[in-house]
Amino acid sequence: MAKIGIYGGTFNPPHIGHIRAANCAVSALGLDKLLLIPDRIAPHKVMPVGSPEPMQRLEMVRLSVAGMPHLEVTDMELNREGPSYTYQTLQTLLEQHPGDTLYLLIGTDMFLTFRQWKNAEYLWKNAVLGVFYRGERDEKSAIDQCKAEMEALGARVVLIQNPVVDISSTQLRRMLVFHCADPFLPQGVGDYIRENKLYGTGECYRNLPMAELEAVVTGLLKPNRVAHVLGCRDTAVELARRWGANETDAARAGLLHDITKALDGELQLTLCREYGILLDAFFTKNPKTLHALTGALVAQRIFGENDAVVSAIRSHTTGKAKMTTLEKIIYVADYMEPNRDFPGVEKLRQLAFTDLKEALKLGLTMTLELLKKQGSDISPESQEALAYLNKSL
Repeated sequence: MAKIGIYGGTFNPPHIGHIRAANCAVSALGLDKLLLIPDRIAPHKVMPVGSPEPMQRLEMVRLSVAGMPHLEVTDMELNREGPSYTYQTLQTLLEQHPGDTLYLLIGTDMFLTFRQWKNAEYLWKNAVLGVFYRGERDEKSAIDQCKAEMEALGARVVLIQNPVVDISSTQLRRMLVFHCADPFLPQGVGDYIRENKLYGTGECYRNLPMAELEAVVTGLLKPNRVAHVLGCRDTAVELARRWGANETDAARAGLLHDITKALDGELQLTLCREYGILLDAFFTKNPKTLHALTGALVAQRIFGENDAVVSAIRSHTTGKAKMTTLEKIIYVADYMEPNRDFPGVEKLRQLAFTDLKEALKLGLTMTLELLKKQGSDISPESQEALAYLNKSL
């Protein structure tokens, strides 16, 4: 009797996290074979606009497992019309593997909502659930509780601690646009993506007209960040008009200032490594503060923005000594755009149109006071910026 693993998903695109998890399951469960099954239409998510054709996703998965005899790719869901429901796949596999033990491999989020799946009871009665988890305390506690509840219903559940590769396919699609995804792609997949111009890799984003720039940028942000970015752009334009700065530069810097904000700290560091940027001690210790630096790099290298825009993005979180008018505008606009709501923001909004330097000073002062209260590290650039303003005002 063989032990067969079932590992489905959109694989849009497949990355090293998928392949490491698959190999981890083979080892942990003693599987004779693991089937990777790209779905045709995912029932639980909408495929992003511009996603590759199903057969292209299949080919990328095949490239990902080349030379791995225990991993096998099947197109069984791609050949079936309609949504790719797992219970239908399991029915087919039970017919193909009578007497074998089938293991359905799922991640933590899927497991915690498993009872909401279509025909979930059929699934847990006919397959062992292999659940990947990272090992964090809160996650493990939730999984243990769900495991006990599922087992009380008659399910067989095996937990598989998975070596963490902290990237999702959504994040990877962003990294592909930024030209720094290769560290997370299985061998051959990056070349396939570029040869077929998938995920926007064949597009030129340099010097886009404003409307096109907005569409591209908002597509790369997390949805909950879009209103802030558009608010920052509009506020920056108003301030540029008030203080005689270039309104086009203000709009473009406002749109692009958070272009890499969706990337977590490790991905920020990856982008710097791929771009050949050496970091100082502060940024190395505090990678979550890197989005201003990486955003400026992306604005310059991917979007072809001018030096004034790039510099304004670079200083929009920390400030710096001797800031230009545009740099002050982007810093203040980011702080006070209409979606911001915190004590002192109304005073900042009034100052921004009457005394830009004082508004900048107030923003820096509030930031440093908050960081001190939190016990967080303070950027040397912020300290230098405030010292310069105190000396010059």
